[in-house]
Amino acid sequence: MNSRAVYKMNSTTDETRGGRPQKPGGKDHKKPTAEALRGAIQLGIGYSVGNMTSKPDRDVLMQDFYVVESVFLPSEGSNLTPAHHYPDFRFKNYAPLAFRYFRELFGIKPDDYLYSICKEPLIELSNPGASSSWFYLTSDDEFILKTVQHKEAEFLQKLLPGYYMNLNQNPRTLLPKFYGLYCIQCGGVNIRLVVMNNVLPRSLKMHYKYDLKGSTYKRRASRKEHAKPSPTFKDLDFQEIHEGLYFDADTYNALMKTLQRDCRVLESFKIMDYSLLLGIHVLDRKLRGRGGMGDSKRQGGQKVLYSTARESIQGDGKAAEPLPDADDETLGGIPAKHKDEKLLIFLGIIDILQSYRFIKKVEHSWKALVHDGDTVSVHRPNFYADRFLKFMGTTVFKKIHPLRGTSSRRKKNSIQHCRSASQEVLSTVKEESQEERRAQSLEIFDDTEAHSSQKPDVIPSSTGLNAAISAATMSSDSSLDDVKTEPQTDSEYRDDRRTSSSTLALEDSTLLASHSLASTPESGLDVYL
Repeated sequence: MNSRAVYKMNSTTDETRGGRPQKPGGKDHKKPTAEALRGAIQLGIGYSVGNMTSKPDRDVLMQDFYVVESVFLPSEGSNLTPAHHYPDFRFKNYAPLAFRYFRELFGIKPDDYLYSICKEPLIELSNPGASSSWFYLTSDDEFILKTVQHKEAEFLQKLLPGYYMNLNQNPRTLLPKFYGLYCIQCGGVNIRLVVMNNVLPRSLKMHYKYDLKGSTYKRRASRKEHAKPSPTFKDLDFQEIHEGLYFDADTYNALMKTLQRDCRVLESFKIMDYSLLLGIHVLDRKLRGRGGMGDSKRQGGQKVLYSTARESIQGDGKAAEPLPDADDETLGGIPAKHKDEKLLIFLGIIDILQSYRFIKKVEHSWKALVHDGDTVSVHRPNFYADRFLKFMGTTVFKKIHPLRGTSSRRKKNSIQHCRSASQEVLSTVKEESQEERRAQSLEIFDDTEAHSSQKPDVIPSSTGLNAAISAATMSSDSSLDDVKTEPQTDSEYRDDRRTSSSTLALEDSTLLASHSLASTPESGLDVYL
């Protein structure tokens, strides 16, 4: 960034950059250069986060969300601050204990956080949006530093208690992960910035980038944006270029469930005008150009939990399971398809620090007068969330439906064939077993009758009685009917007291056996079917 851009950045008012406008005739402050500004950011974060390591861990209290620590760092140094070659500046750290908890929740150790931000110079990125914010990227591709307006910084402070509660319930989210909120007062301006997760890895080439809101009013990239080497397209451009991205059923359901949960959270906070940042890497292209400039620490393994797109939509949020496919080639991208192309999708919700305040209500009313009110980006939070989800679930993301053809009919016919064959086998086996049991029962009852005719006063022995009971149990209904029609002698009823128990036992056994016999073929049929 040249000196002209630096002067323009430093003279920006509080409305656009979060800086305080200088009063006419005031003290002429020395303007910091872009290099000095980046150095002051790294020095201030390194000093404040380093001091936090000496403070003991404890639970986050409500007043911790509104604490602001301030330190003055003169260029010549002091008893508490190191000397440096930048202009004198004051550094403010907002809610340090709360943000330390957020970093620990995502597995970021203080040493890794300082290593990422302070070891190498920050990389400045261009901003395609209309927020007039500056973006800086860490050399290891982990964190994004974004300048915010004064109102946005205040809104984030008010949002922190609800943000804390939401992350405790579900750390797997597509919402921005905030790791710090800071302010630098240098050269008469206030520069406020937030540290967030990096959605689009620089070490993997993004063939397409989109900023999607679900609206159509002026949602097309400008000619100036098209002329850039890596343009960021918008909603109408997506409908012309891609028309839709296809996922398998499980991935689609997990993605939409995550988006629905996040949108309801934003709606509860009266947040609107947010966007879905979508990066598409085409796997089938030969020009799979990698950035090649990422730090080896990023390529060797991810150290921030729940930061990739795939981690953000999978699981229940209770633990961080290692993903075997999240290697150097995918970097946690979500696999998708578009026509015959295989894709990797990287995405996240951005720009959530816009609340539906009075100025936004006036903006929506004014735009609704000159255009269809339902198509403009600024709208009521509940309507904005519903329109956003409808656009993402029907236009951007689509489900791959399995083909239903001859395979299902063949499966149905094969099941019917097996069922009929099993019924034939069971009926044949049933007839043969019934004939054998009928013959056995007739032989046993003939022997019993002959024995009882020789000794009419004697009850049949227990052996013969048990044999008769077992034969009656195994016989079919027709054999039992034959036994009941046999002539009976008067000697069988002479002693009612002595024979009543045997008769009842025989009847009960016969009923129980007939019930079990009737249920046997049906249960066998159920097993085969």
